Amino acid sequence: MTEHGVAGIAGKTAVVTGATGGIGRAVVAALEAAGAQVDGWDVSGDGVRSVDVTDRAAVHDAWHALEDAHGPVDLVVSGAGVLCDDWDRCLAVNATGVRNLLDTAVTAMAPRGHGSAVVISSNAGAIPRAAMAPYAASKAAATSYARSVGLAVARDGIRVNIVSPGSTDTPMLRGMWTSDDDRDAVLAGDPEQFRLGIPLGRIAEPDDIAASVVFLLSDAARHLTMHDLRVDGGATLDM
Repeated sequence: MTEHGVAGIAGKTAVVTGATGGIGRAVVAALEAAGAQVDGWDVSGDGVRSVDVTDRAAVHDAWHALEDAHGPVDLVVSGAGVLCDDWDRCLAVNATGVRNLLDTAVTAMAPRGHGSAVVISSNAGAIPRAAMAPYAASKAAATSYARSVGLAVARDGIRVNIVSPGSTDTPMLRGMWTSDDDRDAVLAGDPEQFRLGIPLGRIAEPDDIAASVVFLLSDAARHLTMHDLRVDGGATLDM
C-alpha cells in the first residue's frame, strides 16, 4: 500500500467484465479503493459499458473505444460467468468470453511491455462435479486457456493469473438454494454427490474473492503468473 493506493494498481485503468454480478461488483469496488480507474463491462446494468463478452468484435471495439478515450488499459479482470446446464451457453460465456477478452488485452499490452490480468474461474474447474458438467468443463477450459496465454506473453512482461472461488455468497449461489438446509449441506459436504465440505466452515463473501484479485493484479504479486489461486476455504484440499 502506498500513500495514494496499492502499488501497481493506483493510477491505472482497469477493465472488469461481469461488473454487475456479486463478485464483479466487489472487484470493481476493491480496485477503485486501491486507486484504479475502473471501466465495468456487462451485458446490462447502470453505470457499466454494455458489452457481450461472447461477441469477439464487440470486445475488441469496446477495448479500443476505452483506450482511445482514456489511454492504455493496464489491468484486466475477466469476471463474466454463468451457472447453468446449457453446454453451449456455459462454454460461450465462461470459456469463449475469457478467450475474447484475454486475446484483445494481451495484443494491446504486448507492445507496451507490461500488464496484468486475472481470470475468475472456479474450483469446479479442477475436480469432477456431479450435475455440473457443462459449468465445470467451461471453467476448466477458462483456467487452461488463461495459463497457456500467460505462458505465451510472460516474455512481454504480462502476467496472467487465475482466482478460483468455491461457494461464494452471491445471487448466483443463492438461486440454487431452497432453504438454509442447502447452505448447511455446502458447508458439511455431500457424500452422495462425492462433494467435500468447506474445512473453514464458512461461505466466502464476494469481498474475499475481490481481495485476492487485487493482490494478484498488484506489484505484491509481481513474480506470480499462471497461478491458480483457490479461494474456497479448503474445499478442494488444494488439489
